[in-house]
Amino acid sequence: MSLGFRLSALLWRRQAPLLCAMLLVSSAATGFAQIRPSKESLSDLYPGRAYSPYAERGFPDRVFWGDTHLHTGLSMDAGLFGARLGLDEAYRFARGEQVMASSGQPARLGRPLDWLVIADHSDGMGFFNDLAAGKPGIIKYDQAKRWYDGLQAGGEGSSAAALDLIATFSQGKIDPEMMAEYSPGGKTYESIWEKVIDAAERFNDPGRFTAFIGFEWTSLVTGNNLHRNVIFREGAAKAGQVVPYTTQAPVGSTDPLDLYEYLENYEAKTGGSALALAHNGNLSNGIMFPVDAQYTGRKLDAKYVESRARWEPMYEVTQIKGDGEAHPFLSPDDAFADYETWDAGNLDLSEAKTNDMLQYEYAREALKNGLLLERRLGTNPYKFGLIGSTDSHTGLSTAEEDNFFGKATNVEPSPKRMHHPFTKTENGVFEGYELAASGYTAVWAQENTREAIWDAMERKEVYGTTGPRILVRFFGGWDYTAEDINSRQPAFRGYEKGVPMGGDLRPHDVGGAPTFMVYALRDVIGANLDRIQIIKGWLDADGKTHERVYDVAWSAGREPDAHGVLPPVGNTVDIAAANWSNTIGASELGTVWTDPDFDPAQSAFYYARVLEIPTPRWVVYDAFRYGIDIPEGAETTHQERAYTAPIWYTP
Repeated sequence: MSLGFRLSALLWRRQAPLLCAMLLVSSAATGFAQIRPSKESLSDLYPGRAYSPYAERGFPDRVFWGDTHLHTGLSMDAGLFGARLGLDEAYRFARGEQVMASSGQPARLGRPLDWLVIADHSDGMGFFNDLAAGKPGIIKYDQAKRWYDGLQAGGEGSSAAALDLIATFSQGKIDPEMMAEYSPGGKTYESIWEKVIDAAERFNDPGRFTAFIGFEWTSLVTGNNLHRNVIFREGAAKAGQVVPYTTQAPVGSTDPLDLYEYLENYEAKTGGSALALAHNGNLSNGIMFPVDAQYTGRKLDAKYVESRARWEPMYEVTQIKGDGEAHPFLSPDDAFADYETWDAGNLDLSEAKTNDMLQYEYAREALKNGLLLERRLGTNPYKFGLIGSTDSHTGLSTAEEDNFFGKATNVEPSPKRMHHPFTKTENGVFEGYELAASGYTAVWAQENTREAIWDAMERKEVYGTTGPRILVRFFGGWDYTAEDINSRQPAFRGYEKGVPMGGDLRPHDVGGAPTFMVYALRDVIGANLDRIQIIKGWLDADGKTHERVYDVAWSAGREPDAHGVLPPVGNTVDIAAANWSNTIGASELGTVWTDPDFDPAQSAFYYARVLEIPTPRWVVYDAFRYGIDIPEGAETTHQERAYTAPIWYTP
């Protein structure tokens, strides 16, 4: 029974005597039934309850899809690999318009996005454009002349020059005098930032499309990635009072603590608001989520944990350079942990990966270590919502498997892109087919505006997917029931009786275990759903962290075995035809689940993971369209997924 129907029935029962009396009077006086309105309004008769279940509703009721991490040709590395699309083309593409990709191919999204953050790199913004043009003020420097000559040579020479420039920058060996004009204080830099702001203002269309002003702080520590994306809540009047924070001394720094100080100064100066989100950490070589000390050697203290908790409400859990939720080495009992795993090295592959680095790179382990740090220092610095982004360096936000334009222009669609390494050095290799067509961020908000979407990010009412637009709700409380989810309006009960994704469960005086209400609808043009899982992490009395994955809802036709293992959903993928069928799985799943292992003395977190049935990866579409073979070792199918922001319990 729907909530609306039950409310109507309730009102009918209460009004029946009055309506019958009115009917009798009306019939006697006029000869036919005529119901006249009562002198008393419904609000007088039934204070506190409106007839319409949607009246005076204050909770977020819409999902808006976007990308927090897109680069245009203004970013040095994007330009190096051939990106020529600028700000206008990136916004037009995100809005659903057709543009011409840098590789000369027409490109268009299957469905437009609702919002976008163009996050071009703070360091050297616009530098490549002038380098490629051979401006005398740049190529007078030896480094620039060498790169310029290589670029002009084309072919292998151009690729070598591009890789050398990236390695030089990531190792901190780029000539600071040469970069002065492309750093804060330089007129060229300030002019470029003005163009970034102007484009966002022109394309921002409240209610229809939101263009955020932002940038990517390009922190690299000898190739180890500590990038953060900064997103401003307001427009030009406030964001225009500053320029992006960079890593170049003496103005900039690679230390996140200094970025947090920049954000604090911004808010104090302008009265505006800003937040940061950490780039996926799987190429940080163990320095993204420190537990004892920062990469600088500085011990973690109250300042660090409080600052990070304040300024970083979200984490980029999935993107083109791999998925960062979990790793099979860290989560050997999770059958779905080894998904789009990138763990061969750091950003420029100058340092090999070791297993002891992994726990400081992946989201689930960070969430667990956050509980440990909260006990030790009083604040959980890793209390973040999980989101997806593309990190595309083409100006094209594509996370669709059948419409994937790659990480950079040199791997836009072509018969060769999956057969050649994306990048390779003596310490590691990422083959072309290992790029992941991922991901997008879903935000629960009431309207498509900068303020509403930014506020949802800050309160962590967000989730990430690897590309599909799966609809997911996740609530935690103490007394959800099956009736709540079967009402067909579970959001009403969700907010009324508990907290949404990103929220905090407070201790319950009555006792008992927490209940979680979770439900998901498949992407309307996508694959059916396999299952919903709830991942729990907790901290025991001895200071040790633990995790467990629970299957809580799944499609019909199977049951867990004696060991609690749910059989696979099956696989309908036709590799040769690059197709699949929705003859397995479910279009929607939902349940109310109670934690069977709850200990009220232990701090814990819970988040939902929703899995689709198997579908083809982008390499299958490439093989079908170009009539080529798929390289040996390439994954051809996968189970795309959504990750919700966690809900935390603190004793």
